[in-house]
Amino acid sequence: MKICIVKLSAMGDIIHAMVALQFIKKALPDSQIDWVVESAFADVLKNNPHIDNILSINLKSIKKKKSTIFTQYKILKSYSKNNYDIVIDAQGLLKSAITTKIIGAKTIAGFDKSSIREGFASYFYDKKIHIAYDANTIDRNVAVLCEPLGVKVSSNDILEKEKFLYSCSHVKNLPKKFNVFVIGSTWESRNYPKEKFVEIAEALKTDTFIVWGSEDEHKKALWMQEQSEFLHLLPRGSLDELKDVISKCSLLIGNDTGPTHMAWGLNVASITIFGPTPTNRVYVTPINRVVKSKSIVNHYKLNKNDFSICDIEADEIIRIARELREQ
Repeated sequence: MKICIVKLSAMGDIIHAMVALQFIKKALPDSQIDWVVESAFADVLKNNPHIDNILSINLKSIKKKKSTIFTQYKILKSYSKNNYDIVIDAQGLLKSAITTKIIGAKTIAGFDKSSIREGFASYFYDKKIHIAYDANTIDRNVAVLCEPLGVKVSSNDILEKEKFLYSCSHVKNLPKKFNVFVIGSTWESRNYPKEKFVEIAEALKTDTFIVWGSEDEHKKALWMQEQSEFLHLLPRGSLDELKDVISKCSLLIGNDTGPTHMAWGLNVASITIFGPTPTNRVYVTPINRVVKSKSIVNHYKLNKNDFSICDIEADEIIRIARELREQ
């Protein structure tokens, strides 16, 4: 069977969907799995043994330059020559639904109208999967990818998953034992205060690398480095190099964002800090823990002005970090 998965972005969402691959390959070992992804996130998928072909696209370029729509259309039409048995839209947006339609297949699958934000997208699908919009994000991704293929996956299967992120990079000069802090995210209200990250570093007294992506995050990381001898900037590299660093760390502490979710995909100990977003975006395990502010989250309308993450005491995170260190 030739399977094409459409999950374009963002990093965390791609990671949460990737866990399904090992279960599909176990049930359908002779299947071919290709994945359509925004080129900026292609490195997240690279080196995974369950993906046969990574098919890059740059739909985001259309926002900056409308004429690129023709180039991107030609790329998608070239993918249609692969003659897929099934294309699955795991994104549930109108743009991803149109993408699946252009690529084409004997069967097109995706979420039903009540299971996604852009319900009109469901009209493009032959097979429609129902799962509550406010259900666990990982369960939603596994359902939409596995159910159309007749593959059954339980919560226990996901909890006992094998790691599914792989790297061919070898970042040099890493200490034998170190932590990682992920200090940025999409919205400022999702970011834990830099002062409290410093407080955590001082308490744990372990060499810690700070992951940063934007210039604002770089400035914040530089300030943090000046405050503690245990904090060091991680040089900006590729996503493949980031996977390598995280795979070797003892503990990752970070905001609800892509690099933090890498730890779960690598079976590395982590603490994810939540403010205005729901904790059911992750699976809590003995080594993957969460800390949530006291604010109540509306899954259907997230509040970007909810800065309650700032109220989470550093001591709460330090306590969990020490528990994980003792395991």
